[in-house]
Order: sequence, then structure tokens, then C-alpha cells
Amino acid sequence: MVIPIHDINPLSRRPLITWLLIAANVVIFVFFEPVVSSIAGIGTSTPQNACEQQRFFQEWGAIPRELVHNTQLSAAYSGHIGVDAAGNPGCIVQSPPNFDKIPVLSVLFAMFLHGSWLHLIGNMLFLGVFGNNIEDRMGRLFYLLFYLVCGYAATYGFALFESGSSNTLIGASGAVAGVLGAYLVLFPRARVIGLVSVLFFLPFWLPAWIVLGFWFALQYVYFTGFGVADGGAVAYGAHVVGFVVGALLVAPFIRQLRAAGPGTPPRVPQHRWIRGTGASAAAARHRRGY
Repeated sequence: MVIPIHDINPLSRRPLITWLLIAANVVIFVFFEPVVSSIAGIGTSTPQNACEQQRFFQEWGAIPRELVHNTQLSAAYSGHIGVDAAGNPGCIVQSPPNFDKIPVLSVLFAMFLHGSWLHLIGNMLFLGVFGNNIEDRMGRLFYLLFYLVCGYAATYGFALFESGSSNTLIGASGAVAGVLGAYLVLFPRARVIGLVSVLFFLPFWLPAWIVLGFWFALQYVYFTGFGVADGGAVAYGAHVVGFVVGALLVAPFIRQLRAAGPGTPPRVPQHRWIRGTGASAAAARHRRGY
């Protein structure tokens, strides 16, 4: 696993949409979601909190069965805790639900919801590192449209794979994956500083095709079931679909999008604490093009 921190890729404008997307996700998570987990993974929630969170995600999150049939489920959690005949506590299911829902709009809302601090930080880190250059080349309006299209494609793509599922799908991962796919197509040789987990999180300068190619390969392996990780709570299929859609959308416009940038990337900075793979030669290759 490589955790990206920064890339060497010049900008000609401030990435206002990327900043606004990050701000919106953080504000919604902090002030509007009934989140029950902490950043350290130590939860202080009660069963009532968990029921409120389940109800919130069912109302605002995307649910594959609803998307496929374009119809709201006939029953949903009420947000209250109750006790069954055996005396076991649990969340009360109410039929019909005490809220109205438009499935197609739930995809948009779900893009701004996250289940934990780790979920939020991971998505926003990737968006912050790679989204600014895609916005810079596309322009703000087209970038926002591209982001939303990738998010919708990823969510509906996952819904087709899991058409019978009533589990909620939340997070910006599908839209962010589209941004990553576009970045890989446009800037495969851009230099990215990343922390490599198998090497004790030491920082390395790596080409984008390694960082993003490895990320996509990992998502695909887990999606197809060959991975060793438990993917029950992670929609790897949405990541794969979003990445592929993002790459395909920009592929016909590579020349125009690259030409829209500010020019030649700067030389890769040299730091003693950052390892490299032939940094001088790599920098020279990078200056000849993306």
C-alpha cells in the first residue's frame, strides 16, 4: 500500500472546486452525520447512537435495490432501539419508512457521506493530491461535472453487481476513483511522494503509474474475490467502475487536456529524507513530457 502525500505537477489556477468538495465532505461529516466511531477507532457509541446512524444512512445513502428498481424500500430503520421477544436489544424496523426518498438523488447525497474518520481522511487525501491537477486541466465547471458523473457511474455500476443488496453505499470513493483514473491517463510519469507501508512508511518519490496502478490493481483483486482482505464493508466494485470510467472519459482528450496546463513541470526536489529511484534521471525524463 502506498499512501500519497504530494505530487510534483504544476498548476495554473487555484483548485477551488477541489477545496470546496473537501470542505463540504468534512463539514457534513462533522456537523450533520450521527457518526459513532472515532479517529482512533475507539468508539463511545451507545446502541441508540448506532440505530440513529443506521436510520440516517438508509435515508440519505444509496441502496442497490432501490437504484435498480428506482423505488424506495418498503421498510427501514426508525432510528430507535427496541427489544425483541427473546429480550435482545436491536434497532426497530418500521414499515412504511418515516421518510420519503428519491433513489436517484440518494446517489448524490451518498457522495458526501462517510462512515468513519478513516474513511473520510483516506478519500480526501487522494482527492487533495490528485484532484487539483484534473481540475486545472478541465476547468472548474467541467471538473465538477466529471466528478459527479464518475460518482454516479460508480454507484450505479456497483448496484448492478449487487442488485439484490439492501446495504447502504456511502462515500466519495467512486467519484475520487474517477479522478485517479483520469490522473493516471493524463500524468502517468508525474512524480508522487508516497509512504510505502511494507517499508515502514518510508517516503519515496514514485511515478504516478506505480502509485495509482498498484491502487487500482489492489481494488480489482479484492473486488474479484482473490484478495485476502475482508471486503464486506468496502464497495471495491464502485472503486473499479469509477476508476475505469474516469480513465475512459479523458482518454479521447489527452492532447487537449495536457496542453491546457501551465507548461513544463519543475525539477523533482532533492531531500535526504526522501528516497528515490534514480531521482535525477527520473526528473530528466519527467521534463520531456507526462
